[in-house]
Amino acid sequence: MLIEKTVRGFVEETASSAPVPGGGSVAALSGSIAAALSEMVANLTVGKKGYEEVQDEMKTIIEKAKALREKLLEDIDRDCKAFDKVMDAFKMPKETDEEKEARKNAIQSALKEAALVPLEAAKDAFRIFELADVVVVKGNKNAVTDGAVSCMMARTAVLSALLNVKINLASIKDEEFVEKLSKEVAELESKVNEVEMEILKKVVL
Repeated sequence: MLIEKTVRGFVEETASSAPVPGGGSVAALSGSIAAALSEMVANLTVGKKGYEEVQDEMKTIIEKAKALREKLLEDIDRDCKAFDKVMDAFKMPKETDEEKEARKNAIQSALKEAALVPLEAAKDAFRIFELADVVVVKGNKNAVTDGAVSCMMARTAVLSALLNVKINLASIKDEEFVEKLSKEVAELESKVNEVEMEILKKVVL
């Protein structure tokens, strides 16, 4: 599993000629790191003098951030597996009409999964903004820039994951499926930059 590799090992495998890990896995990793940074700021706030009024809020953020961090870590390998399914489907035999039909259906099914996995990751990464907003405003002031980076990494994760959704949608024949996911993609894209900027404006150095 990719998530069991060292940082160097993951980066070197990404740099290799192997098609995975690719942008989808890196998007998920970015999201996991974003969640981890918000979690860190909350941890640095709990038990600190001057932050007594936000203790419960920070503990809630720690729980939410941890859940998102773990889920997005799992998405690193989920994205690779989804890509592998697409490749396996393209390798299916296509000598007879029956084989061609089975191959076509398998490809379309795999492409749908390959679009849904990064879309889910994008939605999860978007949820990190709410956590980053709180830690930037109410968290330990000595770690405010870590909250800001959490916000910026979340934006990268969302937009990167959505690119992987769109490239798969381009090959999917199910018009209703494509229309539905395209609307969800557009909605997230329309919000992400504005939300990021609103949070970064609150960073006081």
